[in-house]
Order: sequence, then C-alpha cells, then structure tokens
Amino acid sequence: PYADSSVGNVTGSNSVNVFLGLGLPWMIAAFAWLGGGKDNAKWQRKYQWIPELTDTLGPPGQREQAFVVMAGTLSFSVAVFSACAVICIALLAIRRRVIGGELGGPKASKWATAITLSCLWFLYIGLSSWQALENG
Repeated sequence: PYADSSVGNVTGSNSVNVFLGLGLPWMIAAFAWLGGGKDNAKWQRKYQWIPELTDTLGPPGQREQAFVVMAGTLSFSVAVFSACAVICIALLAIRRRVIGGELGGPKASKWATAITLSCLWFLYIGLSSWQALENG
C-alpha cells in the first residue's frame, strides 16, 4: 500500500544520472585537456592568470594545462534542492499519515499534491537559473 519502492527507485535512478551525468563528461574532458598539449591559446587566456588556481595548478605564468571547472552557483542550487527535497519528503510523510499512502487517495489530495510538487520543481529550476544568470 506504500510507494517506498517507487520513491527508492526514483532516488537511485537520479543518483546514477547525476554521477554519470557529471562524472563521465568531466572525466572525458579531463583526458581531452590532458592530451591536448600544453600550448592551447584558449586555455592560456582563460586560466593562466587566475590567482585562485595557484594552490592547485601552480604560480601564474608557469601553469601546465589541465581541466578546470571554476566554482559557480552549485552551493546555492544544492541548498534550494535540499529545501525542496525536505518539503517533498514531509509532504509524502503527511500523506502517509492522513491518507494512508503516498500515492492515490481522494481526487482533491492527488491534485493538491501534484500541484505542490510541480511548484517545487518550478521553484528549484527558477531560483537555480536566476542565480546562475546573476553570477554569469
């Protein structure tokens, strides 16, 4: 009568998507930059003189080419996602107590839950996009 398996499947599937969706392209890019030589003009213009990279790549002007991902808005996005996830899990727990399960139930509660979860998704996408655009 509960949706534990469904929620577990979605969580596991999303984890695999994130790990492969971020890790695999980053690994490929790291190998591509590593094998691309040490005199790539685009890399030299973009990363050679950034002071924040001194600890990891060495002093400016003496850096060897490597795959670089500058920190951006990830922490904000993770905070917004975590807040939305807590609200979602709380909503599912409330539904389990009040209605007797996470899925199904009276038509009004199904629609209210669907609208609430959709609004959380739009909130996450909207706030994360706004933050990324603001920090360009």
